[in-house]
Amino acid sequence: MSMIASLVRAYERLPDAPPFGYSTEKIGFCLVLDLDGSVAEVIDLRDADKKRSPRMLEVPQAVKRTVGIAPNFLWDKSSYVLGVTSQKDIAPREEDSPEEAEARAKARAKRLTRVADEHAAFRSRHHAWLDMSEDEGLIALLRFVESWSVGATPPPWLEEVSDQNLVFRLSGEQAFLHDRPAAKALWARVGEAGGSDPQICLVTGKAAPVARLHPSIKGVWDAQSSGASLISFNLDAFTSYGHAQGDNAPVSEAAAFAYTTALNRFLERDSGHRIQIGDASTVFWADASEAAAKAAEAFFGAFFDPANAEALASTTLGAQLERIRQGQRLEQVAPELSQGVRFCVLGLAPNAARLAVRFWWENDFGTLTANYQRYLGDMRLDPPPREGWPPLWRYLSELASQGKRENVPPLVAGEWMRAILTGSRYPMTLFSTVLMRIRADGEINALRAAMLKSVLIRNFAREVPVALDPANTNKGYILGRLFAVYEEVQRAALGGNVNATIKDKFYGAASAAPQKVFRTLDAGAQNHFSKLRKVSIGRSVNLEKLLTSITDLMDPNSDPIPASLNAAEQALFGIGYYHQRSDFFRKHDDAPLTETSK
Repeated sequence: MSMIASLVRAYERLPDAPPFGYSTEKIGFCLVLDLDGSVAEVIDLRDADKKRSPRMLEVPQAVKRTVGIAPNFLWDKSSYVLGVTSQKDIAPREEDSPEEAEARAKARAKRLTRVADEHAAFRSRHHAWLDMSEDEGLIALLRFVESWSVGATPPPWLEEVSDQNLVFRLSGEQAFLHDRPAAKALWARVGEAGGSDPQICLVTGKAAPVARLHPSIKGVWDAQSSGASLISFNLDAFTSYGHAQGDNAPVSEAAAFAYTTALNRFLERDSGHRIQIGDASTVFWADASEAAAKAAEAFFGAFFDPANAEALASTTLGAQLERIRQGQRLEQVAPELSQGVRFCVLGLAPNAARLAVRFWWENDFGTLTANYQRYLGDMRLDPPPREGWPPLWRYLSELASQGKRENVPPLVAGEWMRAILTGSRYPMTLFSTVLMRIRADGEINALRAAMLKSVLIRNFAREVPVALDPANTNKGYILGRLFAVYEEVQRAALGGNVNATIKDKFYGAASAAPQKVFRTLDAGAQNHFSKLRKVSIGRSVNLEKLLTSITDLMDPNSDPIPASLNAAEQALFGIGYYHQRSDFFRKHDDAPLTETSK
């Protein structure tokens, strides 16, 4: 099933989805009208909290605006309904220079002209829509648009409603005008009159009017707040055989409405259907019975988002999640989800006024769970990260300069997530970026070591130890352990009185071209040993024994310190360093030495 068809099917499963031709919008105020069209009252619909968030209301579907002027049916923002908008950002300022004052004056004049045009369009279109109506509520609105004027003395509520979306209600009634039966019937006729000639829809396979412009998608991180298009054709280069805009890929108005409504619903905050993976706003949904779908969606959210996992911790699903993470098969943990639950994952990222699909995956939830468990196995490391099961974004932050999420390489997150979902090879950009970050800042932690390990296993088919492997003879792994011992000898001899450790100075060169620095490191270690013997002969003996046991693993038939290490060996160098370095911080029973042995 295609991505669009899956979203259309998901729309049909939404319990409270708006019907075709309607959308859920942020509404701030309601203008209560008398029968003569005068404003009897203004009702604030916003929440009573500090944010004063607008109420989400189901209204006739919003038109898609780019640079043109197009009013909505029976509701709109204040510039359309009342002909007023805020001008605080372009108001005159005493400190403005003459040039700045002139620029602000031009901006004010341009905005006032635009607002006047928008209000005129609202009046004109509603005249055309409502002229033949006999419903008293719609007649009252028609009288309002005919008679409304700010006047010399603006009403006291005018400033507060500025730039808010407004709806209407007839005085003495509770229903909004757009909910009246006559309004719904009129809106249906307006939609039929504006439809194009029927064509075969690529999604449904049925003949129906084609959507020229698809509704906007809102809620994608870092995309335009007004919404962006997933499908659009707006240049002459896209015209083919006389087909322009939506005719290039005919999707019926009903199908376009369905897929965008479902996607907008999934992208809402706290919808339970979205997580953020790098720059990709990731939505997911299951195609199954209600109970199975909710369980599968809860599991997936917990797989990659610790907040969702924490919410499940005290539930039955939380215990099942832990069993899945421990490697138990889904058939044993939740047999009802192992077959017959179709699961969809979609990653969207901003791309100018459009949206880019970072990844799209659709398969059985059992396959998804098996691929997730494989990912956990690849990343398993001892000692593990301190925070337990790190979410994917924590790993991604290790790829970013200064650890900032906005600095994560833009394509890595989507490619990595796609590889996790499909069980395929990891992107080599993940591998190279980790190595680059380690060389740049010298930080080799559990998260970075785990990423290196996972790529070595999946892409290079290498056997990589989970914990310290004293018998491993890979030259990269041996040199990484050796480097960690040299660093520990320095630390033990000098304590905390070191401005820059050998890791700070030599890690990059040691991991890439070890022959250049390891003889220098060995000579420095001998000096440190001489100091350490004066402080702690027992510690000195133990480190010398460890150093000897590591060098004994080197191949006597080749140069023990190679001139260079390839990328895979550099990764094993980092893992060997991490394992050996972590081992120094574990409790060991060093045999006490007598004073005579000092």
